[in-house]
Amino acid sequence: MSAELSPRRKIGWNRSGSWWRSPASRAWLALALVLVLGLLFPADGAFYQWGTHRDALRQTSVYGILACGLTVVIVSGGIDLSVGSVLALVAVVTARLAIHAGWPAWGVVLIGLTVGGAVGLVNGLLAARLGLQPFIATLATMVFARGLAKWSSGGMKVSTAVPLPDGTFRYVDVPALFRWIDTRVLGGNVSVVTLVFLFCALVCGWLLTRHAWGRWWMAIGGNEEAARRSGVPVARMKMAAYVGSGLLAAVAGLCQAAQEQQGDPETGAGYELIAIAMVVMGGTRLSGGEGGMGRTLLGVLTVGYLEKILSINAVPEAGRLMLMGVIIVLAVLTQGMRRS
Repeated sequence: MSAELSPRRKIGWNRSGSWWRSPASRAWLALALVLVLGLLFPADGAFYQWGTHRDALRQTSVYGILACGLTVVIVSGGIDLSVGSVLALVAVVTARLAIHAGWPAWGVVLIGLTVGGAVGLVNGLLAARLGLQPFIATLATMVFARGLAKWSSGGMKVSTAVPLPDGTFRYVDVPALFRWIDTRVLGGNVSVVTLVFLFCALVCGWLLTRHAWGRWWMAIGGNEEAARRSGVPVARMKMAAYVGSGLLAAVAGLCQAAQEQQGDPETGAGYELIAIAMVVMGGTRLSGGEGGMGRTLLGVLTVGYLEKILSINAVPEAGRLMLMGVIIVLAVLTQGMRRS
């Protein structure tokens, strides 16, 4: 019997191999496996209840907003480690303005977006204009933004208990802006935070697929020198990617403050790693040049559902963090297998 494969078997083998090499196919498979895990371990039927899925979407929406900005940055060949710290800084600033100072909603949102965009602009200047490695540039701003959040809050949570000069506290109501962001709509079935996430995903998806900026970001991530020779404004587009990431981190910070009804300078620690894991799980290449929001949505659902399933089954946080590390390694390894 010949060891050679018949032409028909070769075609089937090639089709199977090409299916596995598709990032979208691997992302769908990962999501399916996670959902099967939920069916096998439903936590006394909790996985079959709509409330579990609604809460999973709500809890993962803040991570998803960060993942939207990171998708744009990673596609363009960069990385942004500062988003978790920017989230904390904006949460503190907006909480002080909304709760303690009583600012109107439009002013709170405007200042929050300005803070996030400013940090993103600094990241862009360091990485695109001064030529620092994105990892080093955003690591520096990550540390700086976290320190600024702690300094501006005095190292304490900014809550509805407003401290007075005599050491006592005055309690105020939760701002209307925070109450609105933390509500549910459509008969109480969908959180406003989830709708904000979906809107951010639609905008980023439109930019990446329908706008010239998306083609330029892809070109820069694929081959920066070739993109420059083709007339792409590389420095400006890199800066735009980081500013966009900063703005979306600000949106996530505002949503986080609304959900917690306070501004915590310690919040958002490690969020950048979870958001990066979501982007990578979706099949966006860490080296840049390939990816999209559709893939990131799959990654957000996969990681979000995995977190929820582990949570309802009372898996300790330490185990969840270790599993997340394994997932990141496996996702990157599958990218390497595809390239080879």
